Amino acid sequence: MDETLPTEQRGAVVGQGQMLGGTNCPGIAVETFAMPPGMSIRYDQPANDLADYITGYHVYCADTRHRGQVDWFLPGAASIRIAIDAEPFSVSIARRTFDPVPQVSLFGPTSHALRAVTNSGILIGFGISALGWSRLIDQPAAAFRDRVAPLATAVAGDFGPRLYAALQATDREGQVAPVLDALLREQLTPLHHPRGAACAQRDDALVRQLMAFIARDGSIEIGHIAATLGLEPHALRRLAVRHFGFPPKLLVRRARFLRSFLRILGPGHTIDYGKLDQSYFDLPHFLRDANTFLGTTPRRFLARSTPFLDASLRARAAVLGAPTQALHDIDAPKPGQRKGAASMARDPLYFGGDGHTPVPSPVTNAPAAQGSAGA
Repeated sequence: MDETLPTEQRGAVVGQGQMLGGTNCPGIAVETFAMPPGMSIRYDQPANDLADYITGYHVYCADTRHRGQVDWFLPGAASIRIAIDAEPFSVSIARRTFDPVPQVSLFGPTSHALRAVTNSGILIGFGISALGWSRLIDQPAAAFRDRVAPLATAVAGDFGPRLYAALQATDREGQVAPVLDALLREQLTPLHHPRGAACAQRDDALVRQLMAFIARDGSIEIGHIAATLGLEPHALRRLAVRHFGFPPKLLVRRARFLRSFLRILGPGHTIDYGKLDQSYFDLPHFLRDANTFLGTTPRRFLARSTPFLDASLRARAAVLGAPTQALHDIDAPKPGQRKGAASMARDPLYFGGDGHTPVPSPVTNAPAAQGSAGA
């Protein structure tokens, strides 16, 4: 980072092309966001009144040294992403490739690992919870599972252009969260999606209970979930497909696999299979799930290029409380406590935005490559 720059010019998202990385959550060590030279990452908490619907904000950046960068990411829930000053990039999910990814795009819920090939630029995104889906999008989540689509195909009106214009005009990364808070607070009102709001209001309590079951550690029987929610199995399936994108059995399997995968993952991509979830009968049982969700074994997956995934797992857990969006628990206490923009600007605990505490390996004076781990 060029410390000779005036304070107000540091940490730019656009214009200057600088991106330090960091968070709006206090008390988190700057080393949490360290990345190789030419890359940076940021995670922010949404405002408290949005936290049931939006799981978090993320900003990924890499400069032109990383053109052609290949990154792999874990399967997860839905998100909306906006590419700023970015060169075209592609995403592959299982056997489908989306090339180029639209400038403002909806990443649907996924059941397979995602492969991204990026070329420089900045990617800003936010995760959508199952509670938030119907408030933003009138169509069933299943219509977009394992897909990347232009946001305009899912959200009518000018929401996409407004997102892009507001973020393009943002000159400091610390402003991303307040800008998204304001836009999403308006978009989530029933006025924009009366049909979705009615559906959400009807299903909210059931969706919240199902989210809690998915986030719960240990073995869970689908029959027990249905009985607890007071639903017949077919009604539970319909609820899950509408709001989460997949049947309940797959959602529970995906969560169990990801918890186990992250639990066995050690420093330097070492693996300790002794830490497997006890609900797995044996190692072959776990490896079958690995083939379903990763398309390969854990060791082979970790041998791939995963710099943004590695940083995202670390930073997301520190800021949002869970290392991956698929395991996000909206009812769990979140690290720290969101402050207003005014106090953030004066608080040295905040960095990579208006606080400007340096982060190791900053990206300076360069356009920046898109990642996609999710918020």
